[in-house]
Amino acid sequence: MVSLRFPFLFSQPKKHPNGISRATTSRPFSATTTAVACAVAAGAAAFAGIAATHKSKNTKQENPFIQNALNFLFSNHLLAPWASLSLADPLPSVVEAKTGASFPSVIFESRRLLGIGLRKKRILGLKNIDVYAFGVYADADEVRNILGEKHGKLSVSELKERKEFKEGLMDGDICMTIRLQIVYSKLSIRSVRSAFEESVGSRLQKFGEQDNKELLQRFTSQFKDEYKIPRGSVIELSREHGHVLRTTINGMEMGSIQSKLLCRSILDLYIGEDPFDKQAKEDIESKLASLLQVDV
Repeated sequence: MVSLRFPFLFSQPKKHPNGISRATTSRPFSATTTAVACAVAAGAAAFAGIAATHKSKNTKQENPFIQNALNFLFSNHLLAPWASLSLADPLPSVVEAKTGASFPSVIFESRRLLGIGLRKKRILGLKNIDVYAFGVYADADEVRNILGEKHGKLSVSELKERKEFKEGLMDGDICMTIRLQIVYSKLSIRSVRSAFEESVGSRLQKFGEQDNKELLQRFTSQFKDEYKIPRGSVIELSREHGHVLRTTINGMEMGSIQSKLLCRSILDLYIGEDPFDKQAKEDIESKLASLLQVDV
């Protein structure tokens, strides 16, 4: 595995408690929301009961306080927020259990999360640190449209072993995003730049037929020293149509480079033959293959 280089020793950040499984899902409604709903329901029942009791005891005289309270409770002012609350269950975020990093199930409206993983770095040969969690996304419709006709009749297990399918994904004009979420609190932008120089540089050399130092420098120069990447920062490396690699840090555009070779080299770090997280690669390949089998 290609290693990250760090100029000095860092202290390990505090880890979140380990979950039961690698990924967990977040709940779409909070405890506060549930409590408020119960309170409103209980209040409505209580007022209704008081009103009914009062009416049975004295049908000829209305209590203006109770009547006003009921009018307010069931008025448009109170019901409007609840009337607009959708009960549809949105796609939940996926949480990397070891670090607590959360990844939305869908980004850019159509790119679906295929799998999540963890980039680790061994320091001085003594211990591993968790550098960042990552999620791999792809446009599901484009995967089916571009790869479905040729590979759609194969089973998931057959697709995972089919080299042509993997090559089609790596080289196809399919919109994909690698979303990195920093979990190491002492990571500097200089370390990120140095790491990409090594890892992406080795892939450019592997797939390229000529010297690509200029291409590598164009990519790594986007990670300027003035940018800060504290824990929780998000770096997105997106392959757009036409094999354009677009880089953002916390939603801020860093630059775009049109290069099929660069796009492939980035993807190879996460879903290639020697990925950063082998289990993540397996999960991603299974999900990709399943996209050709059913609508999701």
